Amino acid sequence: MKAKLIVLIVIGVLIIIQFFRIDKANPKVDIQKDYLTVAQVPMEIGKVFKTSCYDCHSNETVYPWYSNIAPVSWMLKNHIDEGREHVNFSTWADYSAKKKRKILNECSEMIEEGEMPMWSYTLMHGDAKLSKDMKTLLMEWLDTEAEKGEHQ
Repeated sequence: MKAKLIVLIVIGVLIIIQFFRIDKANPKVDIQKDYLTVAQVPMEIGKVFKTSCYDCHSNETVYPWYSNIAPVSWMLKNHIDEGREHVNFSTWADYSAKKKRKILNECSEMIEEGEMPMWSYTLMHGDAKLSKDMKTLLMEWLDTEAEKGEHQ
């Protein structure tokens, strides 16, 4: 009887929390401030950025079906907010030259260490996984751009 009550309470709580929705509104995007435009990123590399980075690190998030299910939606929104806080490619032109170099270096390092894209993201977005060759290509691009110090 006690176990049945606990199960009913858990189900009730899961139903109630569905009424607490996340805000899925993306801030407006000014393409003239976007990294891909400012840095004139080659199409092949830009496609990787869009597929593997932009959902969490831009104002162009495409929310998947599971973003409608609490508490998963809350965790997802937290990841997106934290991702944008670290780097938002949609507002690239607003960063200082020093900050841009730091971000590019950190991005390369995170890719090399396998920390980005996050495994939890690639679990549901298989196309975001980076092959060894793609990691190398992306890291070389990021490192070269950081060294050039352009796009400031």
